[in-house]
Amino acid sequence: MRSMDAAERRARLGVRHRLAAAARTDDVNEVARSLVVLHATDPATVFLSVAARGRGCEPGHVEKALYEDRTLLRMLAMRRTMFVAPIELVPALQASCADALAHKQRKTYARYIEQAGVAEGAVLPWLSEVEAETHDTLLARGSATGAQLGKAVPRLRTQVDTAPGKSYSKPTSITTWVLVILGAEGRIVRGRPNGSWSSSQYTWAPIESWLPEGIPALSAEAARVELVRKWLRAFGPAPVSDIKWWTGWTLGEVRKTLALLDTAEVDLGDATGLVLADDLEPTPAPEPWVALLPALDPTPMGWQSREWYLGPHSPILFDTNGNVGPTVWWDGRIVGGWAQRPDGEIVWRLLEDVGSDAQTLIEAEAARLTAFYGEVRPIPRFRTPLERELTS
Repeated sequence: MRSMDAAERRARLGVRHRLAAAARTDDVNEVARSLVVLHATDPATVFLSVAARGRGCEPGHVEKALYEDRTLLRMLAMRRTMFVAPIELVPALQASCADALAHKQRKTYARYIEQAGVAEGAVLPWLSEVEAETHDTLLARGSATGAQLGKAVPRLRTQVDTAPGKSYSKPTSITTWVLVILGAEGRIVRGRPNGSWSSSQYTWAPIESWLPEGIPALSAEAARVELVRKWLRAFGPAPVSDIKWWTGWTLGEVRKTLALLDTAEVDLGDATGLVLADDLEPTPAPEPWVALLPALDPTPMGWQSREWYLGPHSPILFDTNGNVGPTVWWDGRIVGGWAQRPDGEIVWRLLEDVGSDAQTLIEAEAARLTAFYGEVRPIPRFRTPLERELTS
């Protein structure tokens, strides 16, 4: 069995995730492809993840790919998490993850509507009518906010109490529910935000704005194979448990998918990992590199087994729900954390000694990041102990 130790995995990470200096690029789409998808629960993460892997990239380059060229698309996929995906990967994400999510969310929301007794007749047909009317309205308008759609489609303003009789009971309109279902089904997409690139208040557009014929259909089996192949190319070698965690699928679904791929087992030292069978060649170690990665960046969030690049730093760099904060990387390892203060200053703290050369590179990255932010001051959606401490 071929051995791939932590040092080799770190070398692969630096090259394939475009963090090593020689691997960096200002091609936004190539950055996204290198990571399979960009984590987008926090809108700023998308922009900062691209910036960390570029040389002179600006927020406008990311906005152009998202909203003008439309080569990237924002969607819910693995683990009911928001991602920005290369447009060519959307069919695989839709069939392998989003379709099942749409089915689950429709059942959940329909149950709440039925319990509230606000629909006329059978709930699912009623809900489908509201969805169709909302989609048709977007087709006619081109784009709209949730509030604008609520005015145009009166039934979106239907109020439902999901916890009647409880102290925390609070009736809510079904607008967001319908938009989530339509988005998960691939019928509408989140467009340009209202405000800066770090805003989470989006306009909505019909999928036809990105894909005139809609999302091409794939079987769930073929979609899973495509997605895992891309993940192994970017994140392998890794244990099967990491694939299961990242995809959010059952172990049975993961195993069936792997049976359709040509993979090889490798010795990771403390576990057995998988790589694609044609991907066993050693990766030459790149020149030592530094990166300042944002909260929820796809690299630290790409594996469930993180000891080989995280070390003992999890308690201070992750929140209680397992979300990573801003991290400082040195040559394939997390060695500290960073934050942006209200005045725009980028501050960091090293959690281990990395030497003066590394600190000089960190200072340069912090200066580059300061320029990228400009006047924007986003607050990470998930606050971690070190990030809070650095900004206090």
